[in-house]
Amino acid sequence: MQGRFDPVGLEERDAFYELWARTPVRSLDYTLPNLWGWQEGYGLEWSFAGDLCLVRQTVPTVCYWAPVGDWEGADWASVLSGMPHAASTPFMRIPEGLLRIWQGQLGDRVSACEDRGQWEYLYGQKDLATLPGNRFHKKRNHLNAYVKAYGDPDYRILDETMVEDVLAVQDLWCQWHECENSPSLIAENEAMNRVLAHLDCFRDLVGGSLYIEGRMVAFSIGERLDPANIGVHYEKGLSGYKGVYQTMNALFARNAGAGYAYVNRAQDLDEEGLRQAKMTYLPADFLRKYRVSVAFGD
Repeated sequence: MQGRFDPVGLEERDAFYELWARTPVRSLDYTLPNLWGWQEGYGLEWSFAGDLCLVRQTVPTVCYWAPVGDWEGADWASVLSGMPHAASTPFMRIPEGLLRIWQGQLGDRVSACEDRGQWEYLYGQKDLATLPGNRFHKKRNHLNAYVKAYGDPDYRILDETMVEDVLAVQDLWCQWHECENSPSLIAENEAMNRVLAHLDCFRDLVGGSLYIEGRMVAFSIGERLDPANIGVHYEKGLSGYKGVYQTMNALFARNAGAGYAYVNRAQDLDEEGLRQAKMTYLPADFLRKYRVSVAFGD
């Protein structure tokens, strides 16, 4: 049996980052800011076992997430059978690359089904940055409307001195969207506040913002995932400003995303409106994830 599971904490961040660097597929789900930010909301726990960091969710139900670390070098029959109650506990958010490794080692003991709501959307960086051709003309029109109304975008790289501005935008956004009536929005707000309160603990976080007449009207907080991919954790804009989201999206891709092939803009969680909005940006691919169960014994 593996070692004990403890709540995800920042004291072990160096050990985590060492294993993160060895993880073949780096999903936004498994970044330290995401695990730490949502630790309370999902009751996330981890256990360091050799070349792997095992991840377990305990709220609202118990399930395992994908381990972080050296997938290729693991003896998965031993690892998985040693996880407490693994035979009766589902595995969630399992990237396709890890699923294929499990199937290769464990064969028909592995059962899987697509979890479409957890697929992460991958967009071509150049598409988001330049909005080329007729297929993006509506998005480009929104950006042009922003420029016409407010002038050339005042884009600024986020740093620790701007946290108060970010929190002000987030508070106004929450008032407009009545976060207090939505458990999911309350949880997201708490996760973002946890991350913002510990910015100096995370590697590779990046961010951008838009200002109009000295006031922040939008922000985007992302993370460099690997040499080809940059991700977006949070993006918010104030209501009443024409094209603010399209402009924030494009400027982040142009600036923070420069040099990357793809921008990972996370999943839609099976929310139909969010899925439609994400599809309008014409994803180039998806980071596909699955629900998995593993049978043990003879």
